[in-house]
Amino acid sequence: MTKHILHPDNWVDNHSDYLFNYAIARVSDVDIAKDLVQDTFFAGLKSAQNYKGDASERTWLIAILKRKIIDHYRKINSKKAQATVRITPKADSDFDNNFLEHQVADPLSLLENNAMENEELGVAIHECISKLPKKHALAFSLKTIQGLSTEEVCKELKINPSNLWVIIHRARTSLMECLKNNWFKI
Repeated sequence: MTKHILHPDNWVDNHSDYLFNYAIARVSDVDIAKDLVQDTFFAGLKSAQNYKGDASERTWLIAILKRKIIDHYRKINSKKAQATVRITPKADSDFDNNFLEHQVADPLSLLENNAMENEELGVAIHECISKLPKKHALAFSLKTIQGLSTEEVCKELKINPSNLWVIIHRARTSLMECLKNNWFKI
């Protein structure tokens, strides 16, 4: 697995738009979203020595941003600070399309305070991945869990980008169906 390296000098150019869109979809306030992104960059600089290089730079920054968003809601709901904070994305956000990637890349992101449910979800996701056709599972893992670039995944699997996106789409669809049937039962 490739070890990633942080490049803080490029964060604003490479990640600010993505982080802002991620934040605005969850807080619905431009100024708060901007502040959260700025706080994310500061926290990233402060904790850069803790970066292990296992996740891509963007995935690592998103994990920090998620914590900042949760802290924001905890401050707002200070009377409910002991309750589990759940971030429910808006229906029109792109989060729905990338739900699985966020959960696999950061298994604590959905239910920050419930380790048992986080562990169960992680196991369910990995079980569902194991049920995918081998090529779909590998493409999904390389692209979304390990954070490899499209070019790297295509080279590894000897496929073109269009084929990769079809495979990723089919893998996501199968995984969501598997999770609906095996984990999200109410």
